[in-house]
Amino acid sequence: MTHSVAHHRTVANGIKMHYAEAGEGPPVVLIHGFPESWYAWRHQIPVLAKQYRLIVPDLRGYGATEKPAAGYDKRSMANDIRGLMTNLGIEKAAIVGHDRGARVGLRFCKDHPDAVARFAALDNIPTRLLFGTMNASVANASWFFMFQAVRDLPEALIQGREELWLRYLLSSWTYDPGALSDADIAAYVQAYAQPGGLRGPFSDYGAWREDLAQDEVDKEVKLSCPTLALWGAEFEAAKMVDMAAIWRSLADDLTTAPIALAGHLPHEERPTDVNAALQAFLEPWRG
Repeated sequence: MTHSVAHHRTVANGIKMHYAEAGEGPPVVLIHGFPESWYAWRHQIPVLAKQYRLIVPDLRGYGATEKPAAGYDKRSMANDIRGLMTNLGIEKAAIVGHDRGARVGLRFCKDHPDAVARFAALDNIPTRLLFGTMNASVANASWFFMFQAVRDLPEALIQGREELWLRYLLSSWTYDPGALSDADIAAYVQAYAQPGGLRGPFSDYGAWREDLAQDEVDKEVKLSCPTLALWGAEFEAAKMVDMAAIWRSLADDLTTAPIALAGHLPHEERPTDVNAALQAFLEPWRG
C-alpha cells in the first residue's frame, strides 16, 4: 500500500471506533464485511485515495473498534457510521459496503437517505431476501449464518483456533484458494484472536431477527440514490440467485457488475476489476 494511511479513534454513537483515513476530495466510506476489518480495502485505498477522501472504519465489534455486548442490529451499526461521519464534519458521502458492511450500508441508505450520495453493495444478498429464499441448498451455502448466530458455542469452539477457522473461510470463499497471502491471513488472525475479537462477528450474525424486523417495516421503500451491485461471479451463494434481479427490486437507479473469476471477496481477489468498476460508479460524485 503506497498511499499514506492515517489511523484514528473517535467516540461515535457511544462506542470508541477505529478508522483509517486517506486521500482528499469527495468523501467515500468503505465498510468491510466478514471475516475482515478495514484491511480488506488495502487494494482499493491507493487507487481511490487519488480522487476521494476515504473513511475506512472497523465496524462495531470488529478489528480495533470497541466490542460492546449489544447494538449489533444493522440500525445501530448504521448509526455508528453516521456518528463517525458527523464527528468528521461529513454531511454526505458515497457508501461502499461489502458483505456485512453492505447490510449496514443498505440500512444506512434507508435510515439516512439525505446522507448518501451513491451506494455500492459488494457481494451481498440482503438479509430479508436471503431468509425469504431459504431452502436446503441456500442453507447449505450459508451454513455460517446459522452456526455463528448460536450463542456462546462458536466462540468456545474457535477460541485458540482462529487461524484454522479463518483459513478455511477465506480459502473456500475465493475462486483462487491462494488469493490471500499468509501475511493477509495473519492480519485477520491478529484481529480476531484479540480479547473479545470473536464477539463482534457472532453478535452481528446473531442480530438477524432484529435485522429482519427492521427490513420488514420499510421493505416497500426503494433506494433513491444511484446504486451499484457488484459480486463475484463464482461465489456459490451468488450462483443460486439472480443478483441483478434482487438489487433491481431494491433500487430504482441500478448498475450491476459481476466480476469474473472471483468468489465472495472480489475486492481482495480481483482488485483491478473491482477498482475499475468502483471508479466508474463513483466518478459522478463530486462532493
